[in-house]
Amino acid sequence: MNILLIRPKPHPESIGLHSLMICEPLELMTLAGVLLANGHHVEIIDMILEKANLKEILSRRQTDIVGLTGYISHINIIKEYAQTIKSHNPQIKVAIGGVHASVCPQDFEETPSKTTQENPKTKNLLADNTHTAPHIDFIAKDANALYEYLGCSVTKNILPHRALPEKYLKHYYYLFQEQCALIKTSFGCPYNCKFCFCKEISPYKARKIDDVITELQSFNQKNVYIVDDDFLYNRSRLLEFYEKIKRNNIKKEYLVYGRADFIAQNEDIIILLKEIGLTSVIVGIEASNQEQLDSYNKRTSCDDNTKAIATLHKHSLECYATIILGIDWTEKDFKQLYTFLKANKLIFVNLQPLTPMPKTPFFEEYKNSLIIPYKESEKWDMAHLVIQPTGISVRKYYWNILKIYHKLALHNSPYMIKKYGLLSTLKLSMGALHITYQYLRKIVKG
Repeated sequence: MNILLIRPKPHPESIGLHSLMICEPLELMTLAGVLLANGHHVEIIDMILEKANLKEILSRRQTDIVGLTGYISHINIIKEYAQTIKSHNPQIKVAIGGVHASVCPQDFEETPSKTTQENPKTKNLLADNTHTAPHIDFIAKDANALYEYLGCSVTKNILPHRALPEKYLKHYYYLFQEQCALIKTSFGCPYNCKFCFCKEISPYKARKIDDVITELQSFNQKNVYIVDDDFLYNRSRLLEFYEKIKRNNIKKEYLVYGRADFIAQNEDIIILLKEIGLTSVIVGIEASNQEQLDSYNKRTSCDDNTKAIATLHKHSLECYATIILGIDWTEKDFKQLYTFLKANKLIFVNLQPLTPMPKTPFFEEYKNSLIIPYKESEKWDMAHLVIQPTGISVRKYYWNILKIYHKLALHNSPYMIKKYGLLSTLKLSMGALHITYQYLRKIVKG
């Protein structure tokens, strides 16, 4: 079969990190590896970077199946793509997959009507008594369901297909890491934070380190983003990773996710990982006071946060801190947060208004306090304020987000220019300006 795999372009209303980074579509590359090994002809189209529109793309090739993937903010875009595909050629099968479709397939389904006929092969992939929307043929609750539908067999030695078109490959980056490759060494998260969607996707399962080493040896990119929900988790596994990276003389640089408590309690592991190429860690700091951390069921302490940041700084490792902004915050809370960020010398920070993701406890708690309906999914991007704030107005809330970002940027720009160069800093600044423009529009609209 001729199969087209498409990553959608974000909706113009989405305020996203795509303004600061464009990473490889690893989920599609992994799927492509299996499909190619089973004799299918596969192409990957990245609409974030693609200049042609979807109709032009479809008109240039013979296609049997189109696979679409995305997150919560892509729901409506995916539905629009499906409609465009069916309008172009009703015979093309449209498959929906990815993390959101696997957890919330109902977002792509509708109640059956006289004009909606059930595809018998779809029924096995959907929850009982549900139907796909008219332009969608099936929803894959997991990769195995799609492989079964296509009659594919999966062997352990199939790796992601990384031979993407050159026009895409050179444009993938994460902040200052140019041509950054992605790899996943484990699935799911072993923790149970109240705000987190990750734990709903899959039970925690780690790959064998030997398999990870084989994959790392299969591509040439120096910069590697390990996209595990929590890479810094198991000491013995990390020691094995360290030993086998050294034994195989793999020379790469790594960006990983890690919890603050692990970093604070395992400085020796951090030292070893830096020795084999660790350069940056994304840390879920989440809050600067213990009451908020406890309310999130984070199971870390403020002392863990400050010690983790200090440990990374001590060993000249970048700390990319994520912070959840409370719905009840006042201007005093934003000022206290800025004081915390500056005191801990944090350079890179992602500020996320509390977003009640589906299937999490917060969704039920706040479903009656939404100011952005769930159907406007493109705004459920972890940057929009979707819940009515109780401490200050919406305008002031957004304004305080911008103030923190720009005060940090003004203070930290000399550091970034010195370490990463003027051109790279300007590139990052242009992306930040686009996000600023989007926030200013929200402030004006209120």
